[in-house]
Amino acid sequence: MSEPTEEPRAFWEQFYGETERTWSGRANAQLVAEAAELTPGRALDLGCGEGADAVWLAEQGWQVVAVDISATALQRAQAFAEERNMASRIRFERHDLSQSFPEGTFDLVSAQFLHAPVELDRAAILGRAAGAVADGGVLLIVDHAAAPSWAPDHHEHHFDTVDEVLAALALDNARWQRVRAEARVRDAVSPAGDPATLTDNVIVLRRVG
Repeated sequence: MSEPTEEPRAFWEQFYGETERTWSGRANAQLVAEAAELTPGRALDLGCGEGADAVWLAEQGWQVVAVDISATALQRAQAFAEERNMASRIRFERHDLSQSFPEGTFDLVSAQFLHAPVELDRAAILGRAAGAVADGGVLLIVDHAAAPSWAPDHHEHHFDTVDEVLAALALDNARWQRVRAEARVRDAVSPAGDPATLTDNVIVLRRVG
């Protein structure tokens, strides 16, 4: 895999180019849990990868703008949307979110595991994400809160807490309702096929003004 200092677009092209398919094709569990409660409108999917979240949102009735830095990922996402007959409900855009951002406002802005081993100004990107939320809309951030239970060698890595993510966002509390902000444990399966757990930070903020 590329060194962390490599230019982000080249890194992600190599990342997706190493396999014919990288992800499972299933929508992220925390997105499903949180968005199922929302009335469909316009959604922005940041770092859409191969399109599982965008397609799931479209199937629930959302009109989706789905963004990724990798042309390879977007090609796979477009093909997946066409396979599921959802291409008419999704617009795919290529952005390096440190350099450009989709236009418009959205009823849901979703940032699922927006991490990277290459340079990524998360605070600035999440700030732009908050700015893209329409009045009454929701910002949903899901992050890794801890190393996987099967990877003890990763436990020395610092994972931001919910409070650290919120502090970096520095949003005006008068304009944002904290719907949910918690670390949540979910069942998983390790690469070896054994029962395991994953812990996610789940942050749901509603714009109220």
